[in-house]
Amino acid sequence: MGWVVMSERELQRVEVLAQVDDGRLSIDNAAHMLALTRRQIFRLLKRYRQDGAPAIRHRARGKPPNNRIHAAKRDYALSVIKEQYPDFGPTLATEMLAEHHGFKVSHETVRKWMIEDGIWLSRKQRRTFHQPRLRREYFGELIQIDGSEHRWFEDRGGPCTLLVFIDDATSTLMELRFVKSENTFSYFEALEGYLHKHGRPVAFYSDKHSVFRVAKEDAKGGARITQFGRALSELNIEILCANSSQAKGRVERANRTLQDRLVKEMRIAGISDMDAGNAYLQGFKERHNAKFAKSPAKPDNLHRALNVAPDRLADVLCWRENRYVGRQLTFSYDRKRITLEENDLTRGLIGKYVDTYAFVDGRFEVRSKGRSLPYRVFDMDQRVTHAAITSNKNLSAVLEHIKEMQDAAPPKPKVRTNSEKMGYKPNGRRPGRPSGSRTKNQIAQAAE
Repeated sequence: MGWVVMSERELQRVEVLAQVDDGRLSIDNAAHMLALTRRQIFRLLKRYRQDGAPAIRHRARGKPPNNRIHAAKRDYALSVIKEQYPDFGPTLATEMLAEHHGFKVSHETVRKWMIEDGIWLSRKQRRTFHQPRLRREYFGELIQIDGSEHRWFEDRGGPCTLLVFIDDATSTLMELRFVKSENTFSYFEALEGYLHKHGRPVAFYSDKHSVFRVAKEDAKGGARITQFGRALSELNIEILCANSSQAKGRVERANRTLQDRLVKEMRIAGISDMDAGNAYLQGFKERHNAKFAKSPAKPDNLHRALNVAPDRLADVLCWRENRYVGRQLTFSYDRKRITLEENDLTRGLIGKYVDTYAFVDGRFEVRSKGRSLPYRVFDMDQRVTHAAITSNKNLSAVLEHIKEMQDAAPPKPKVRTNSEKMGYKPNGRRPGRPSGSRTKNQIAQAAE
């Protein structure tokens, strides 16, 4: 007799029945151990004594199931799918078979048939593999940057974004910073810290976020370059955009690692806000790099010194625009009306353009040929406009801003209805009428 394959439950039954047959175990104990009745134990014991251990195997094993679908029906379904629904998925093909052909079968069965016949590829078969990109050879040659929105402080604080700068050649974490959202000013702030610590790299490698790339290629107005791109151009740093998330896999994998290790370490340290988190990041970054950073293929460091004076770096890392000055020495900026104070310099600016500088720290300046101009600001009800276009990465920060504005707004006066203006009470009666009195309409209805 060949080898008999038995399940774990069947092996347990054989072991218990052998002990009963040897007299080492009673029927009651065997029934309790196997969760069977005494009658079932006697029946199994009889089979065991007659045919041995193989008789305990389930008798339907190896036999076709009683509810199997006939091969002719399978062939019919596949022929219909090939002729009429060749590009349909299993679920939709199952619905069409039931609706138009009266052939009812589960979509998983149809999926199995289509995979076996080569009509449909499974998810594993459809999976594509990206060719891994080799690391750059020099430290500072390419810095991958990305923002990771996450509940970094778990339930101890709200969600925020971690900006991650990582060197492609060595996987060294170059800069980490918690910010409210992934926007131009937050990247300016992180870039300033990076430049002071390491100098200028050759290039940054990012995704296609609007901070780095103008989404509309055929845009007619503007400089067709983002504010961040303009700043990098003045610093002589290149910005490259990846075509897919796999292309910048170094920083994507770093984000996943940080969402695991950094979150747990900050939980142990009791950190629950961005200020404490940013103070903690420096030590974490040093420990992480000591454990995971690699040596570059070539020893040269391609970081360069700053090409602007440190005190002039703020003029580069800011939001700069041109504004047309009207006859009243005014121009609009960010839903504000800016009025230049009249003097000998500003009188000659009517009909000309001035430069506006919005800095990371909140300062705002108006300049003409490098000279700062005095001005006054009229705020035209600053708010997030209805139906404003908001990117997914900025949604959390925008909602927080909206909630702060709603909480700070004064309560609006109650609007009186026409009935209330005429003196009616909520119960429909006018003041002064006795509760038992009836209107003319009520009296007429009663008379009818």
